[in-house]
Amino acid sequence: MFVSIKTEKEIEKMRQAGQILKEIMQEIGKEVRPGVDTLQLDKLAEELVFARGGKPLFKGYGGGKNPFPGTICASINDEVVHGIPGTERVLNEGDILKIDIGIEVDGYCSDMARTFPIGKISAEAQKLMEITEKSFWKGVGKMKEGSMLSEYSKAVQKTAEDAGFSVVRNLVGHGIGQKLHEDPQILNYYERSFPDLRLQAGMTLALEPMINQGDFRTVIGKDGWVFKTADGSLSAHYENTILVTKKGIEVLTM
Repeated sequence: MFVSIKTEKEIEKMRQAGQILKEIMQEIGKEVRPGVDTLQLDKLAEELVFARGGKPLFKGYGGGKNPFPGTICASINDEVVHGIPGTERVLNEGDILKIDIGIEVDGYCSDMARTFPIGKISAEAQKLMEITEKSFWKGVGKMKEGSMLSEYSKAVQKTAEDAGFSVVRNLVGHGIGQKLHEDPQILNYYERSFPDLRLQAGMTLALEPMINQGDFRTVIGKDGWVFKTADGSLSAHYENTILVTKKGIEVLTM
């Protein structure tokens, strides 16, 4: 496992990519409402990425016979991640929508995800969204140069499970830099047998808790991309690209 340590020049490029992505997500978020279909959001996202000199990283991802067709992943309700945008995917009052987007700017990547309420949502859905975001921040609070990456994983898992929710096991966070997906893989739960890592200043990581209302298990959809909760329960997703420093964490997509 090789985890790259970014130079100051590289970190500045990662900051730039992160800030551009944050602005794009904010603009997309303004258009999220009942009656909108997810392909509309995808087209807007692509326009915004190109207008800011970026390149969408998800479109064409995977290659082969079934590349991912969208600039964003748009996952509704029981869909965990990798939902394909489409005109038939119309947002309804009470839904929750996960938007995940990755871009490259000047050779460096940034990745983030947010969960949006569609109109008025249930108290349980609201709690799920809040706990998912809280689990990210509790995990980040355990991170700085010299700390073990597993401390993040433990904090995310505890926060989710203490609230009565579960952590998706088969989808993880990742290193990020000149490539969208770099080492290490980052669990959102603690697994004793999984290789741990001592954090160093200059590491850039994409941390992304995926939390389910019910069971942690997932199934993959017929399109070969979307992951859904196996029991049909709601799922929420919260992701930022971060930088490890000597004092703690700098969130590059905030």
